[in-house]
Amino acid sequence: MDNRDAVSAFLRSRRDRVTPEQAGLPTYGQRRVPGLRRGEVAALAGVSVEYYTRLERGSLKGVSDSVLDSLARALRLDDTERMYLYDLARAAGPAPAARARRRAVRPTVRPSVARIVEGMPELPACVLNSRLDVLAANPLCRALYSEMYADPACGANVARFAFVTPGARRFYRDWEHMARFAVGALRIEAGRNPYDRELSNLIGELSTRSDAFRVMWGSQDVHVFRDSTKRLNHPFVGDLELDQETMNLPDESGLCVIVYSAAPGTAAADGLKLLAGWSAATTAGQEQDA
Repeated sequence: MDNRDAVSAFLRSRRDRVTPEQAGLPTYGQRRVPGLRRGEVAALAGVSVEYYTRLERGSLKGVSDSVLDSLARALRLDDTERMYLYDLARAAGPAPAARARRRAVRPTVRPSVARIVEGMPELPACVLNSRLDVLAANPLCRALYSEMYADPACGANVARFAFVTPGARRFYRDWEHMARFAVGALRIEAGRNPYDRELSNLIGELSTRSDAFRVMWGSQDVHVFRDSTKRLNHPFVGDLELDQETMNLPDESGLCVIVYSAAPGTAAADGLKLLAGWSAATTAGQEQDA
C-alpha cells in the first residue's frame, strides 16, 4: 500500500490550519491560501521549497528524524500528530512485505488479561484492539454496551456502533466528541499499520455507510486513547457519567484494557449497581429460556 495520499493530505491539512500570525510571520496583501504557503513552511523548517514540495506530495521515504522534527515544529504539531507523522515516515520505508507478514498475526487476549477483566464484577471492563474491536468484556461491560451487542451489524466494534447503529447518538451524550475520537484513533492506526487489510476494509465500509464518518475522516485529525469521562445514556439505567481509564498492555499486541468506574456515593455509582442487577436478571432470563 502506497501511503503518499495519506502523507500529502495530512501535511496539507496541517499547513492550512496554521496562520502566519501563529507562526510569527508578517502578512502582506491578499492571501490565496487559508494557512501558510509552502515556502513559509519550508523557511520555518529550514529546508528548500523544492524539498518541502516533494514531502507534501507524499514522499517521506528516507526523511531524517531532524527534518521530521523541524517539520513538526513548523506545522505546530502536538505530540499525537508528531507521532503520526513519524508513523507515516516509517510506513514509507523499505521492506513492506516483511511488515505485512508481521502485521498478519492477529493479537489475542492472554488468559491472564481475560481473568483480570472478569475479576472486576462491579466495574465494566473490556479489552480493545487498535481497530476498536472489543475482544473481551465482562458481563457488566456487555450490559453497558447492550445496544452494540444487540446489533449484529456492529461486530462488537466501537466505531461501527458509533456510526452505524442509530441508537448510538442517544447512548453517547457527547456523540460528536466520541465519533471524532474514534475516527482519530483509526487514523493513528492507519498511519502506523498501513498494511492491515481488516483496518482498510473497516475504513472503507464506514466511509460507504456513514456520511458523518466520511466527513470526519477527511479532516485528517488524529487522537489516542487517554483517561476521560464518558457521559452515557443507557436504555435501562438512564444517564451515567463514568470515569474511563485506558491501560495499554506492555507488549507489541496493541491491545488495551478499558475500565469504567464512578466515585462512591454518586448517581453514577448507583446506576452501575442498578445495571449489575439488570444484567444478572437478563442473564438469568436468557438461561431459563434456553
